[in-house]
Amino acid sequence: MSSSDTFRRPPLRRLLRPAVRVGAAVLAAALLGGCFRPLHGVSVGGHAVQDHLASIEVATINPDNRSHTRLAYYTQSELTYRLTGGAPDDGAAKRFRLETSVTESVSSTIVNTSTGNAEAALLTGTAEFRLLPAAGGEPVFAGKAVASSAYDRTPQRFASLRAARDAQIRVAKALAEQIHTRVAARFASGAVTAGR
Repeated sequence: MSSSDTFRRPPLRRLLRPAVRVGAAVLAAALLGGCFRPLHGVSVGGHAVQDHLASIEVATINPDNRSHTRLAYYTQSELTYRLTGGAPDDGAAKRFRLETSVTESVSSTIVNTSTGNAEAALLTGTAEFRLLPAAGGEPVFAGKAVASSAYDRTPQRFASLRAARDAQIRVAKALAEQIHTRVAARFASGAVTAGR
């Protein structure tokens, strides 16, 4: 057996396979690079999406309905913060109005069989929203968001109330995040413009 038999060079095509794969991945990334648009970048019309979002007035949620007031308050507060980015109101005229109504339901998920008391609950919040031009007219975008949060119920009354309130805050944040993301996506794609 010669030394050339023990040390063989691999065939050229086996050496080229990884290079071809890397080259194909780089080519695909280069071709698809223009297809993706950052959500808070510049919209199709050339305006910053955040400027569009800041031009939305958040209407009072459930103004005529006294039920679900706490969830409505938390959701409105979160929506206002997310749309403005926490910036103070500069007094500029709003171009859009966001009308939202929220409802909530609580279901017992775990019941203690010996006492018959619920030990855990699931809070589900639903928000139906419409984005309208500030001048009036038909909605330019409408949708529905749903979020849930579980919490513990204990024999200690105030601990249960606090847990329920924390669940409402979590649900309100999730609803506001869904609405914010969907409205921002509409502006980024150019489906909603300031002129409409």
